[in-house]
Amino acid sequence: MSTQTIQQFSVVGISIRTTNENGQSANDIPALWNKFMSEGIMEKIPGKIDATIYCLYTDYEKDHTKPYTTILGCKVENLDNIPHGMVGKTIGEGKYSKQLAKGNILQGMVFNEWKKIWTSDLQRTFTIDFEVYGEKAQNPQNAEVDIFIAVK
Repeated sequence: MSTQTIQQFSVVGISIRTTNENGQSANDIPALWNKFMSEGIMEKIPGKIDATIYCLYTDYEKDHTKPYTTILGCKVENLDNIPHGMVGKTIGEGKYSKQLAKGNILQGMVFNEWKKIWTSDLQRTFTIDFEVYGEKAQNPQNAEVDIFIAVK
């Protein structure tokens, strides 16, 4: 776990409003991933910088126990061209605690890391948190996913 400053960047992708209450996000977020992959959303994002996938958690109603928005997409040069049915979000410069989830994505290793984050003593801001699925996440059985948590 390390704290670092992340520079501002923007993401375009698809989104869903969900909550962790009653396990709702455990259905909604995999469904969002399924849509992203099965409908080739990545190929439809204009001006993307690379093939890294970002999963953002934002617009928190209060904290991780209340509704929030999940956005699945790619980093883009700007938000000038957002296709119909997609959303754009700018992540402002900020201080983040970096966590690392390692293991089998298909066996819930990212979700398991979130369960640790939810019970940690991090001084979270609940502004925007995100996961980065880069080259090290290509092999789902032995993946590494960086999780960035906005902190005070």
